[in-house]
Amino acid sequence: MEKSKAAIGCDVVNLILGALLFLSPWLFAYAPGAESWNAWIAGGIIVVLSIAALSAFAEWEEWINLIVGLWTIISPWVLKFSGNSDAMRTNVAIGVIVAVLAAIEIWMVHQAPPRLTQTR
Repeated sequence: MEKSKAAIGCDVVNLILGALLFLSPWLFAYAPGAESWNAWIAGGIIVVLSIAALSAFAEWEEWINLIVGLWTIISPWVLKFSGNSDAMRTNVAIGVIVAVLAAIEIWMVHQAPPRLTQTR
């Protein structure tokens, strides 16, 4: 399946956001603990999935990105670091964008008309 420019753009943005999330403990001087580990793990997963989606698209990559994005949104409250405003805002903002972009890509996949193939 050939990827559209919009889908490639979504993956590139997710790659950048994943890297930003991964680097956020150093950029915003998070305390060692749940907020740092969450950013490293979630950011790393987003980066790996984005690279995989850029090299060879598979719908499951977008579903996992959607799940990781949703996790990133709720993680400040689940892991109890919502008191760290920098960590909370970074996680929620990046999580919302990643989840929305993944949902858009999933929607685009299901809106594409089926391609006719010729047999010889």
